[in-house]
Amino acid sequence: MNIFIDVKSGTPIYDQIYSQIKQQIISGELAENEMLPSIRGLAKDLRISFITTKRAYEELEREGYIYTVPAKGCYVAPKNLELIRETNLKKIEEHIDEIIELAAACEMSGEELLEIVKFALEEKE
Repeated sequence: MNIFIDVKSGTPIYDQIYSQIKQQIISGELAENEMLPSIRGLAKDLRISFITTKRAYEELEREGYIYTVPAKGCYVAPKNLELIRETNLKKIEEHIDEIIELAAACEMSGEELLEIVKFALEEKE
């Protein structure tokens, strides 16, 4: 598992850990039931506070991405396809909002924007 902390990003460190682990789970880079590094071990490797790592793991568990086995450790939860779909839909909506803003800045009509989307979809087929 690779985690990169950017102290200059302005994003809280726990959120960077949470986001990167979540992305690795969604992408399949981390497999179902794969054991994650211990909270203390990850904190030591990243040279950050144990509390920061614990917060990221707690958030991942609360959202169903990982589960904890007492006295054993934390593991990647079996994929919840509905949760993954919901996460991806949220990303799509965010990107669409950004695309609409860019299109408006270029004074692009809705029809022109739809034409671009249709062309992109055809290219993928």
